[in-house]
Amino acid sequence: MLNKLMNVLVGVALPLALLATGPAMAEVREHQLKFASANNKGHPQVMGMEKFADLVKEKSSGKITVKLFPGGVLGGDVQTVSALQGGVIEMTVLNAGILAGNVKQFGAVDLPFLFNSGEEADKVMDGPFGTSLIKLLPDTGLVGLAYWELGFRNLTNNRHPVAKLEDIKGLKIRTIQSPIPIELFNSLGANAVPMPYTELYTALETGTVDGQENPAANIVNAKFYEVQKYMTITRHQYNPQIVLISKKFWDGLNDEEKAVLQSAADEARDYQRKVSRQQDAASIDEIRKTGMEVTELSPEETQKLRDAVKPMIDKFSADIGAETVTELFKQLNAARGQ
Repeated sequence: MLNKLMNVLVGVALPLALLATGPAMAEVREHQLKFASANNKGHPQVMGMEKFADLVKEKSSGKITVKLFPGGVLGGDVQTVSALQGGVIEMTVLNAGILAGNVKQFGAVDLPFLFNSGEEADKVMDGPFGTSLIKLLPDTGLVGLAYWELGFRNLTNNRHPVAKLEDIKGLKIRTIQSPIPIELFNSLGANAVPMPYTELYTALETGTVDGQENPAANIVNAKFYEVQKYMTITRHQYNPQIVLISKKFWDGLNDEEKAVLQSAADEARDYQRKVSRQQDAASIDEIRKTGMEVTELSPEETQKLRDAVKPMIDKFSADIGAETVTELFKQLNAARGQ
């Protein structure tokens, strides 16, 4: 009788003990995500996406699969953001500044001549400033997972070499669909023409625009060297990219599934930035080999560009919000050890 009583007590105590350790971890379920971007296969952006997809598969034991749609096949960046908000597409990665149309504070990262290096940008975007921007996204139907990079933008055109500020005057330059880049090139004397990246090659080929501005890796990846003669290393803007996921989709995930995607985005970030920086240096050499004429601005001419855009920086700082811009420069000074 005593043995039977002990067995009953053990049978009751064991489940209670298991409950006392806390709730069981939620199980990762099966999901398939569509992950879209504007760049083509072989670009650091897409290499980051491939790494992310592999990590998600590994971390979810194959239950969550990420299907990639590079090359703008699901639309341009602005169109893709709308698709995320509607829950039609689950994920994208794009220039963070494009989100200024959704959250005005994101315009701060588009300010010209802001960062001196990618590593400096990492400290700011991975720190309190970048985090504060991500916290503003859910109200717009978006969730930010991590910041990757596109890198420093440079100018190309098909009319003449650009070695000084005056050479930019009158050029029709395609910019991304964001207010600051448009104003930036208008301030330099160019005629800014905003359009989706997916339409750019044809616009250059047909002469709809004279030139464009992008990091060196993009110029190589999109083969702009086939339809452009001159490149100037201006490094006028650094583009942090942001990995976004649809809030509609995100809200349907359990904590374990969210943890898998967040962890994969963070790990892929470190890989993507490394690849991006390696390709930037290699791409400039490759551009020279294509026969494009590459010009490097003197420090004096670079300062003229900085001076020319200062009024628009002041203007947009007011539009973005003084508090946001003040915090950005506070974090930037901290990153520089100032």
